[in-house]
Amino acid sequence: MLPQDRLIQIIERFEYLEAAMAEGSGDIAQLGREYAELRPVVEEIRAYEAAREAIAQARALLDDPEMRALAQEELALLERELPEREAALQLALLPRDAADARPAIIEIRPGTGGEEAALFAGDLMRMYARYAEARGWTFDVVEENASELEGIREAVVHVKGANVFARLKYESGVHRVQRVPETESGGRIHTSAATVAVLPEAKDVDIAIDPGDVRIDTMRASGAGGQHVNTTDSAVRITHLPTGIVVTSSEKSQHRNREIAMQVLKSRLFDLERQRAHDARSAERSAQVGSGDRSERIRTYNFPQGRMTDHRINLTLYKLDQVMAGDLDEVIDALTAHAQAAQLAEMGA
Repeated sequence: MLPQDRLIQIIERFEYLEAAMAEGSGDIAQLGREYAELRPVVEEIRAYEAAREAIAQARALLDDPEMRALAQEELALLERELPEREAALQLALLPRDAADARPAIIEIRPGTGGEEAALFAGDLMRMYARYAEARGWTFDVVEENASELEGIREAVVHVKGANVFARLKYESGVHRVQRVPETESGGRIHTSAATVAVLPEAKDVDIAIDPGDVRIDTMRASGAGGQHVNTTDSAVRITHLPTGIVVTSSEKSQHRNREIAMQVLKSRLFDLERQRAHDARSAERSAQVGSGDRSERIRTYNFPQGRMTDHRINLTLYKLDQVMAGDLDEVIDALTAHAQAAQLAEMGA
């Protein structure tokens, strides 16, 4: 049984926010954000309560000989639907990751495998670019260092849109590829890897950086294919001295590069804080999607068999071409459902 006291509190808070916004009192922007967060929860509560009320009314009609047959039919239907309503409400009541609605920074780097790993890192970046395009997100490349065969040595991307971090956060980890490399003349299958880190975009209120903790260097920008090479000293490199984190941005505007590099730095520092909090909680958690460790192998892309396997949830899809073309919803939905099930299990423990 769901906690009725909590449901009542949520409804009362929602109605208070609705009244406060109508009166124009308080911080309207903050009230609006909280109202928007509670609205889907309240809709599920009302649907659940309406289903319970309908069941009570149908049961009351069982004592009426003329209505008994109709009431029994309706009651059977309503009682089948109630568990679905309750499950939907339980999911709506799960604690939200405060970062879910935020934009994200994606960092992609080749792992083991030399030039083939760099080529695969480039494939992953294009996969995420296509997924972002399909969802109507913006996909801005902050930094891209190309390899000799048009792979990437490092890429940093800023992705903006609705619920970006919620959809991409389970992509962090080691992605392994098995295929015949373009550099292989003998047709042998090689295994290589690339790492992906997905960070929620930090807000100014999350991270305050002491100016004395950073060193900012400017240098000549150099892009893939000779783009704006040796033109002006516009590229910016920011080094965070306490952590040793280095961020580079190579757009044409030095002022814009400072903004971009500082945003990425704040996001990395914010992610460090989140990881520390995660590590502190992990010993108390009974289940989760992976360990959260970015050194963990999370997925294998087997090209000869056209197979993608996510090892965290034992999900295998024989649609590798579609996945690499950005069709990621099936695996992301499965990972999200697994995480929600783990949360529900913890709440019931």
